[in-house]
Amino acid sequence: MTEQTLRQWLLTDTPTSRRHAKLSAIYQGWLSFRGNTMAMIGLWILIALVAIAAFAPFISPHDPFVQDLGNRLGPLGTEGHILGTDSLGRDILSRLIYGSRITLYIVALVALIAPIAGLLVGTVSGYVGGWLDAVLMRITDIFLAFPRLVLALAFVAALGAGIENAVLAISLTAWPPYARIARAETLTIRSSDFISAIQLQGAGPMRIIIRHIWPLCISSLIVRVTLDMAGIILAAAGLGFLGLGAQPPSPEWGAMISEGRRFILDHWWVAAMPGLAIFTVSLAFNLLGDGLRDVLDPKAGE
Repeated sequence: MTEQTLRQWLLTDTPTSRRHAKLSAIYQGWLSFRGNTMAMIGLWILIALVAIAAFAPFISPHDPFVQDLGNRLGPLGTEGHILGTDSLGRDILSRLIYGSRITLYIVALVALIAPIAGLLVGTVSGYVGGWLDAVLMRITDIFLAFPRLVLALAFVAALGAGIENAVLAISLTAWPPYARIARAETLTIRSSDFISAIQLQGAGPMRIIIRHIWPLCISSLIVRVTLDMAGIILAAAGLGFLGLGAQPPSPEWGAMISEGRRFILDHWWVAAMPGLAIFTVSLAFNLLGDGLRDVLDPKAGE
């Protein structure tokens, strides 16, 4: 099948099978997403971030942990250090490159834990209803009543400092919005005719939730997850800034900003470079989220 024929096959208005219809919808969604310049910029920034994290040992100009006290607080471009050095003489660019691994690690784990937990709570609450719905939603309201960072600080203080505990704390504070979205979607879906037909065929509640309700909730959650990534990165950086996230000498961006704040007036680059990295990645996730929202939920962009 030639490229032109494949394109025509994907853009047809009369798909010949369910698989054909699904592939056609994916391709048309990609064309719509590709037409959003800002979303594509966000996507390319994130692709670059993943590539940098994957090939960090090969592209890093220096060892991020090696100290050179004779070259402390070196300015930009000094002696092969493009972004300068920190208070211990470590290369800032190398630490930023390796720090991208920590950022992606946190983002990936939170993106796996929080939406799945929220999806499970929200769909069960919305489908079953009754006293279980009331209990689960009141628990959700309690979590939503506290600012996310404050609640994360409380969890980390109880669990202890460390990157794994930081991930767990952020996940515990991030799931309630997903539960609310999943519950709202489920309340709309559960009264549909196709759900009634499935019930008449003898399908149990969990089968209906997992096989038929979850797939319809996924698109809304994907958009919310992408838009929440900036907040997750900032929460992780905030915990690192306070010394409750990744511990020294890990090159975590928030911890790098915390170290550089002491020299912000005379040696601004020590704190500004990791701050710029956080800003760039957060902006990329927001741009990507806006693009996905336009594709997966066109009414939200109107």
